[in-house]
Amino acid sequence: ANKVSCGADFVTTQLFFDNAKYFSFVDSCRAGGIDVPVLPGLLPVGSLSQIKRFCAMCGATLPDELTRCLEAAGDDSSAVGQVGADWAYGQLAELLDDGAPGFHIYCLNKSKVVIEALERLRADGRFRAG
Repeated sequence: ANKVSCGADFVTTQLFFDNAKYFSFVDSCRAGGIDVPVLPGLLPVGSLSQIKRFCAMCGATLPDELTRCLEAAGDDSSAVGQVGADWAYGQLAELLDDGAPGFHIYCLNKSKVVIEALERLRADGRFRAG
């Protein structure tokens, strides 16, 4: 609220993997008088150990389904990348369909995963660049 009162035009969230938490946060912002756009901040999955570290640092939770998919992918970087792209696509599609005003991706040099997710969003009409 302080940054908005100082002139921020939008808010970007910390990373999350459960979209319900984003929409709950937006509801809390609105109830607290914050009316600027709230952009969801998403982090593509690089590995299970990496994502667990990031979650521990910022207090995010890792859904059981995502954990199971990453465990099944094991050390196969291609399979992990596919899990990451699939999860990012699913998150982004749901967020956009349910009214998110846009999104911010914490890429961390995972551009292949990000590009695949965005290309899938573009192909189904949910996203256009520019």
